[in-house]
Amino acid sequence: MCAYTNWSAVDSALGMLRALSAVKEMHARARNYVSESEVCKLESVPLDFGDYHPLKPITVTESKTKKMTRKGSTSSTSSSSSSSMMDPLSSVLDGTDPLSLFAAAADPVTTAPPTDGARRKRDKDESSAVGSDFEPWSSKRGEILARYTTTEKLSIVSGKATTTGSAVSEKVRTRLEELDDLEEGSQKELLNLTQQDYMNRIEELNQSLKDAWSSDQKVKALKIVIQCSKLLSDTTVIQFYPSKFVLITDILDTFGKLVYERILSMCVDNRVSLPDNFSPESVNDTAKETCLNWFFKIASIRELIPRFYVEAAILKCNKFLSKTGISECLPRLTSMIRGIGDPLVAVYARAYLCRVGMEVAPQLKESLNKNFFDFLLTFKQIHGDTVQNQLVVQCVEIPLYLTLYSPAIDWILQCIAYHAPDCCDDALLLNSVMSAFRAEFIAARSMDFIAMIKECDESGFPKHLLFRSLGLNLALADPPENDRLQILNEAWKVITKLKNPQDYINCAEVWVEYTCRHFTKREVNTVLADVIKHMTPDRAFEDAYPQEKFLPFLDMFQKESVRVEVCKCIMESFIKHQQESTKDPVILNALLHICKTMHDSVNALTLEDEKRMLAALINGFIKMVSFGRDFEQQLSFYVEARSMFCNLEPVLVQLIHSVNQLAMETRRVMKGNHSRKTAAFVRACVAFCFITIPSLSSIFTCLNLYLHSGQVALANQCLSQADAFFKAAVSLVPEVPKMISVDGKMRPSDAFLLEFLCNFFSTLLVVPDHPEQGVLFLVRGLLNVIQDYTWEDNSDDKIRIYTNVLHLLSAMTQETFIYHVDKVDSNDTLYGGDSKFLAEINKLSETVVSQILDHLKTLGKEETLKRQSQLAHYFFNTIVAHGDLRNNRLNQLSVNLWNLAQKHGFADTKTMVKTLEYIKRRSKQPDMSHFTDLALRLPLQSRT
Repeated sequence: MCAYTNWSAVDSALGMLRALSAVKEMHARARNYVSESEVCKLESVPLDFGDYHPLKPITVTESKTKKMTRKGSTSSTSSSSSSSMMDPLSSVLDGTDPLSLFAAAADPVTTAPPTDGARRKRDKDESSAVGSDFEPWSSKRGEILARYTTTEKLSIVSGKATTTGSAVSEKVRTRLEELDDLEEGSQKELLNLTQQDYMNRIEELNQSLKDAWSSDQKVKALKIVIQCSKLLSDTTVIQFYPSKFVLITDILDTFGKLVYERILSMCVDNRVSLPDNFSPESVNDTAKETCLNWFFKIASIRELIPRFYVEAAILKCNKFLSKTGISECLPRLTSMIRGIGDPLVAVYARAYLCRVGMEVAPQLKESLNKNFFDFLLTFKQIHGDTVQNQLVVQCVEIPLYLTLYSPAIDWILQCIAYHAPDCCDDALLLNSVMSAFRAEFIAARSMDFIAMIKECDESGFPKHLLFRSLGLNLALADPPENDRLQILNEAWKVITKLKNPQDYINCAEVWVEYTCRHFTKREVNTVLADVIKHMTPDRAFEDAYPQEKFLPFLDMFQKESVRVEVCKCIMESFIKHQQESTKDPVILNALLHICKTMHDSVNALTLEDEKRMLAALINGFIKMVSFGRDFEQQLSFYVEARSMFCNLEPVLVQLIHSVNQLAMETRRVMKGNHSRKTAAFVRACVAFCFITIPSLSSIFTCLNLYLHSGQVALANQCLSQADAFFKAAVSLVPEVPKMISVDGKMRPSDAFLLEFLCNFFSTLLVVPDHPEQGVLFLVRGLLNVIQDYTWEDNSDDKIRIYTNVLHLLSAMTQETFIYHVDKVDSNDTLYGGDSKFLAEINKLSETVVSQILDHLKTLGKEETLKRQSQLAHYFFNTIVAHGDLRNNRLNQLSVNLWNLAQKHGFADTKTMVKTLEYIKRRSKQPDMSHFTDLALRLPLQSRT
């Protein structure tokens, strides 16, 4: 590239360009779009699909030859019948493609997959030791975290921070001393934590565990696990304990998996891992020693609860030591739990042992059963003085306290009940049975369970919670048809007597779903009426309610924020479960009321995310409304919706799109031949859009909707309305701001305006001129707007737009346009290639070319030469694609643009080479011989 800029040479080159721009005619080349389309089609190659597959592995057939040793060479040579180059995909996939891998997995005689695949398969097999009908713990943890919450302050013990650089001091102390250090004061207690702070801290500990392990600080990782396990002995905020158990055992699960994978990786011998069902004899001594070391470390933990939990977490590692290791450890760990004095802490320890037991040895049901019977023997502790005093201090009632046991007992019973169902008469255990057993089992015996519920003692576990658990099962599985009404009556007898509103609604909400599933509107209204009766304190307006109970049920929620949340839940459920569109007037009236409630909650303080959520729900409802062929009723619905939801712009945008779609559906039904009635209807649709668009605040939304609606009007032969849309778009362009907000960030608008204008030009090709306006009235108006628009100083978008205008003008000179709108005569039909029309196009072309060249001249400064090169090449491509280069002056203009693009070394060499290759290929096509001469006049300049 030149070290300095020759300004006189630039001025001379641009002066020649300007002189050549004074071409009096467009010189657009004549196009035969049909033949060009044929030329551009991909070559079709006949294939025998029986033998060919694009992912079929390459087969290399090697024919061995006699080794030939040359003097000074130690290599041998061989020949092959095909290339020895390995296919990169085949090498990654071990010679098989992904589809073949799936097929191999389904074929029992397929060769076993490689080492990594074997490990993944083994992990999958081990994690699915129980069948798919066993509900995993992962499906329960979210519900527990959501249900057992607290507003009280929490505390957590945090270990002192240790740095990874203290390797020397770590080696001085023995590992057992480090564990003692953890237990003897290397902790600090964090007090007054909110529930979210507590959960964040637990997550930090989980991440610290992973970081310590990855940095080979195994003792530090064990410290963290011990520290977390100790937290499970703390019941100071007792109603949060189930959620705490979920959070802490997540860390224990992580630790157990890390230890197991660590030992397993030590068993790899010559890159061959252990088989799926390996025996301890196949484990090498190093792995066994490491495994024993871990168990010895854990055995040295002084406190019972952390020692129990950490050993349970690595229970699976016993597989490396002996065949009977797990079966021997499970009874011992079960007996250890007897030393835990707090019955709530103990029952969750039993639940965790059942968890790991089901994962590693689901066949050992004896230990699971022993776990449960131990719980039954110690159940009387719940009524002891220690527990009762604790509940008094924390102001927790016994019914609430008993519900804390449910997740643990549910899980224990699910493990026991797996392929061996059982039940018990006690209310708490009966509730756990209904939670743990499969819904189909409970539903089939609903009347039996109702009989057991009726016999339960009211002083213990509340009956309404038993009916709630039963109702949850009946929401998943249907009871016998003959029993359904009696089941509802028996349940509602208990529910309707509840005085506490919270207890009542917690139970009633489950049975409302049951009623909706199996009964008519009459029963549903009866249930809703009872809900209104219980949940409305004064009941003064009870007699004034109409027969329909749904809307009064919503009005019961007096607090606006709560009512809006209820409406959102209803709409989310409707959108999720409504499979077909609806026109039912009762449903529409109710849902319009709900959507109106959500819409009216919007004010100046409403966050944008909230507005988007509400608009999405309302739009989901609008899309589900269909009156079939009654298009007029459909339009009336959209008009009503526009008046109701005028404050949510996304809803107005959706209504405009829906009305445009309605107009096009009318066109489809009429097959483009509108009658007087349908023509008037589509004009009404067009008027709806034209009136609604100006109310939108987003200018690019308005521009795109004007263009889209104009296209719809044009497709329906509403020519004057289409002109109105396009004129509105043209008049709106000057108002486009320089910066717009995109995803919350301010960005220049030039790129968005360029995209819109290019789409606009594509539409203007088929828009016929208005008989009372001048030739190309819309194109001229748009060019004037572009000329007057204030563009960014460092932007070339204006010239790129002008270049695209040349594409449009070139297409307009053709005898037949490349595309048309059905039943609309475009300018090629109206003017029929009239010379005056072509002369107007040539004048516009001359003006546009002049503007482009003037701009190129302004880019002759050193700091803008790169932009000049890019624009010159862009303009050159336009001339080659659309110009008739048999014209000498246009041909010379293209050559000078080519030279200008390369003059200062800013042209991309690869792009220029590809462009030249394209021109040479074009020269071989019919009537393109002049491209041969052009190619000879286009040198490739070196950048050196």
